[in-house]
Amino acid sequence: MIALLRQTELFDGVDERLLEDLAATGQERELAPGDVLVAAGDAAAHFIVHVEGRVDWTVQAGAESQVMSTSVAPGFAGATQLLTGESVAATGRAQVPTRVVAFDGEAFRRVLAADPEVTRRVARLMRPVFERVSGVIGLQERLAGLGRLAAGLAHELNNPAAAARRSAKELEEVFRTLQDSVHAFVSSGVEREEAARLVELQREALAQLDHAPVLDAVTRADREDALAALLEQRGLDGYRLAEPLVAAGVTEDWLQRMCDAAGETAFPAAVAWVVASLEAGSLAHELHDATMRISDLVGAVKEYAYMDRDEVQEVDLHKGLETTLKILGHRLKHGDVRIERMYDAHLPLVRAHGSQLNQVWTNLLDNAIDAVDGDGTIELRTCLVGDEVLVEVSDDGPGVPPDVRDRIFEPFFTTKDVGQGSGLGLDISRRIVVEGHGGQLRLDSRPGRTTFQVRLPIRTAT
Repeated sequence: MIALLRQTELFDGVDERLLEDLAATGQERELAPGDVLVAAGDAAAHFIVHVEGRVDWTVQAGAESQVMSTSVAPGFAGATQLLTGESVAATGRAQVPTRVVAFDGEAFRRVLAADPEVTRRVARLMRPVFERVSGVIGLQERLAGLGRLAAGLAHELNNPAAAARRSAKELEEVFRTLQDSVHAFVSSGVEREEAARLVELQREALAQLDHAPVLDAVTRADREDALAALLEQRGLDGYRLAEPLVAAGVTEDWLQRMCDAAGETAFPAAVAWVVASLEAGSLAHELHDATMRISDLVGAVKEYAYMDRDEVQEVDLHKGLETTLKILGHRLKHGDVRIERMYDAHLPLVRAHGSQLNQVWTNLLDNAIDAVDGDGTIELRTCLVGDEVLVEVSDDGPGVPPDVRDRIFEPFFTTKDVGQGSGLGLDISRRIVVEGHGGQLRLDSRPGRTTFQVRLPIRTAT
């Protein structure tokens, strides 16, 4: 066993007696393809030397399983977890017939304590692995997050896009009605003077469209019934025509003046012409609102990603928070989620990576939305504290259980159900705030009040 240990560069020059103690604990294991060597989340209990075969190391990020690395003999595993006391981060699964020797974890720690050079070698050898794993997982989390946002935005864009398509289709029908009405006027022999009066009455109705009083349901129904009865007496589809006329504030008097100007023969075409004009105006408003909604969402995406701008810039944190709320609008509409803002109107701009901070706001708001579960209040607060800005995201959900609060920023740790969270959102947020911007990210939680506090120096990001 000592010769086996000497094959790994961790133990070069280590005292023979230390290795004897460790070697005495070795137990050989043979794995068939598919057997699990260690599972992610398990407590580290052994230092493992890989003798033969191949092992794939995978991590779970959301619903996806990602192969982070593959090890073949000779090699070792478990040293870093035994050094730090953390749980196993990745699942090791044999891909071919594999043989390993597992040594007692406490015996390995005794070697670490007695020979600091072994500790330094562990850190040096595993650092590239950690950086590669962290980079791949971080990228996967960002891509998964973008996928969720894209799905939400697709849903948000679908509603105004569908409204725009519907309005455009209805406008085609309205324009056909207008063309038919003009043809009917010509055929009925309407004179120049009567045509001028009809145009005046049309303009009167159109002018009232945007300023007509809002009627309660009973009053509106009564007026529609009255107009519909008059129209039915003249052989028209009264109830279809009455609704847009009443919406424009048209009265029985206006209808009589229209009949006097058009004459009995041209009256149906005149009413259809005015109604089509009113509907065209309403549809144009709907089309404008729909396209403006699409434009706002596209603008929010551009603002969120800080497209076409330098990576580091003067960032308006309020704008970033509001843009993120727009991007997450599809989630806020489920149930009764209320947003309360307590913004410092004099908050200075912060020199920062804008898109990275928006990722932080997304993760914090996403967690808050999950916490209130469709019924609750999310509070956003900003203020200046010395030469730092403070951003707080609070919710009135059940809170983070006391026994897991200390682990909330650990990579891969999550309180969500399997497949619902990767456990990387808060770890990524912490690295963006702390390592990327020299700030602080803290949690304060109790039942009914959970607050994530972000402190950022005003001018440090490079």
